[in-house]
Amino acid sequence: MRKVLATLGAVALVCASGAASAKDITLGYSSVGLSYPFAAAIAKGFENAAKAAGVKTVVLDAKGSVQKQANDIDDLIAQKVDGIAIMPLDSTVAQGWVDRAVARDIPTVGVASEIGDPHKRPIKQVYEKLTALVTQDEVTAGERAGTMAASMLPKGKVAKIAIVEGAAGYAEVSQRSQGFKQGLDKAGVKYTIVASQPGDWTSEKGESTCQNILASHPDVDLFFAQSDDMVVGCALAVRNGSSSAKLIGMGGSKLAINAIKLGDVTGTVCYKPEEIGKLAFNALYGTVTKKNVTKAVFVAYDTPPITKANLAGCVPQW
Repeated sequence: MRKVLATLGAVALVCASGAASAKDITLGYSSVGLSYPFAAAIAKGFENAAKAAGVKTVVLDAKGSVQKQANDIDDLIAQKVDGIAIMPLDSTVAQGWVDRAVARDIPTVGVASEIGDPHKRPIKQVYEKLTALVTQDEVTAGERAGTMAASMLPKGKVAKIAIVEGAAGYAEVSQRSQGFKQGLDKAGVKYTIVASQPGDWTSEKGESTCQNILASHPDVDLFFAQSDDMVVGCALAVRNGSSSAKLIGMGGSKLAINAIKLGDVTGTVCYKPEEIGKLAFNALYGTVTKKNVTKAVFVAYDTPPITKANLAGCVPQW
């Protein structure tokens, strides 16, 4: 009841003054890990938008631990924050976190990754208890990577492709692979996936994974790495292994854009993590202040494919 009265009081202030009483609002943000550049950029976008609106934030770093993230969510609930944004380490487990928050009348937004089992729910079918899911359309982005890859494969043979996946538990791993294969299939190219191994989102693991794949398949024609950090690491393995494989990443990072400029990486798909953070804040703030209440809406932005020919089309945000 106290929570409801506080919210109603905030609405009354809105009606009386024409502006939200931002100083009385506190929003929580749970990140998978602020040591990851992409995740850190999302948090930056969220915090910058909150600061501009005069809203207090509590940003918690799960440091790659599902258990710590679960504890972080419980802490935010105990603090009685007005809303919570979650970038989940495990999409399936995160559904229970959303349930706990919403049961206490705390609006919740999913950030950069689906909430709920991605094998049972299409990405645009947003979990009904969420205020919004703010992310890139991972399947569409993966398809654009596949279409781009198709134009780079050798003609007149069955091309050999290796996929460097992210880490287990992330919905985008299966979604990006699904879209990538759709792009290849729509292009009508002949190919076989000779390996699909995790790179855990890091440059170091991306390099070692590609080294292992090249040891077994030295004639790989193309690597599709599901993040730019991994593709930059994979580029080192390709160069050191004297491979001529093409390299496609995802993310539009500063490192990847520079690697494309230098010719070490062939292409990427441009993501805007700071924009995700800003859009997540807007969705949560709109519902908390009753200015733009939403329920289970899918919020995304465009993710164009990028090569050396159109580098100016992607201004890196991480």
